[in-house]
Amino acid sequence: MTSSPLAIRSISAVAVSVPMQRPLGTSAQTIRSAPLLLLTLETNGGVLGRSYAFCYLEPVARAMQSMIGELDKFLAGHPVAPVQLAKSLARYFRLTGLSGPLCMIASAVDAAAWDALSTAASMPLAALLGGALEPVRAYNSNGLGLMSPAMAADEAEALLASGFLAVKMRMGRPTFDDDLAAVRAVRKRLPDDVKLMVDFNQALSFAQAMEFCPRLDGEGIYWIEEPIRHDDFAHAALIASSTTTPLQLGENMIGVAPLFDALKCEATDYVMFDLDRIGGVSGWRLACGLASAAGREVSSHLFPEVSAHLLAATPTGHWLEYVDWANPVLEESLRIENGMALIPERPGNGMTWNEDAVQRYRLG
Repeated sequence: MTSSPLAIRSISAVAVSVPMQRPLGTSAQTIRSAPLLLLTLETNGGVLGRSYAFCYLEPVARAMQSMIGELDKFLAGHPVAPVQLAKSLARYFRLTGLSGPLCMIASAVDAAAWDALSTAASMPLAALLGGALEPVRAYNSNGLGLMSPAMAADEAEALLASGFLAVKMRMGRPTFDDDLAAVRAVRKRLPDDVKLMVDFNQALSFAQAMEFCPRLDGEGIYWIEEPIRHDDFAHAALIASSTTTPLQLGENMIGVAPLFDALKCEATDYVMFDLDRIGGVSGWRLACGLASAAGREVSSHLFPEVSAHLLAATPTGHWLEYVDWANPVLEESLRIENGMALIPERPGNGMTWNEDAVQRYRLG
């Protein structure tokens, strides 16, 4: 490798499983604990870069930890240059392809590299990317899974703590009438100025979506998220054109190519990027350029600690999805005041690990 003022000395990772305060019941499965892979990149000058991946399943977190051990050997001495890192990782994973957990690993390495770069520059990540350290509006996405209408209304009201003015609930109950009853119970309980997003998590067929999504018009819904399979852009475009409630897609897009396809066929009104899947900070920057050119507002999916910085530097930044899943393993969690995420003024993305908690929740 060519010499660089900042080069990778080592990359290490620890798999943990952190209990959720509010279990998340979706149409796909119920999640009660957050399996996370905590990644630390150390440079030759002692500067650290941190990121984490949300792994959905504990065995995936363990497998990704093992893969990081192999990458440590491969990337030792590599310049902390995200574009070059992405090319090197693409070559390393060429035969397997960069998808699924491997994409998550590459994205986490990229995010950690950007953390190291901004820490070395003594700048918050948002500032290094050209953004202002202004608060970012956030919606509370903790809990509010598939539960009874009364329970959903109670939980939605509780999620307004810290001044949130937007919440998201999950859809995909046995019948759409069950979903509609829950929506109406939650909407009735929430103040008029509180926005309510709904997420089907790809639960519907195209025919069901064409029937059910228009029935949500007039119910006080801010957006409808992923009603059908995430990559069925042709049918999503038909759904979007049949409803007045905006459609939201994007969390499952791997890299920027699917985003280009979705925008080309006008499959969605809003777009949402997942740091793990879009390609880390570097992938996010590419994706938000496409979104800006298409006039689409950009929201985040999970990873609020880093995503807040990215939204602050996104020309069409929209909403931060706030979840508290990583809080127990962080020395300082992302602060929320009056429903706004406060970007820390510390160098980098602001994350440091609480080592005692890491050991407590470490996967054996």
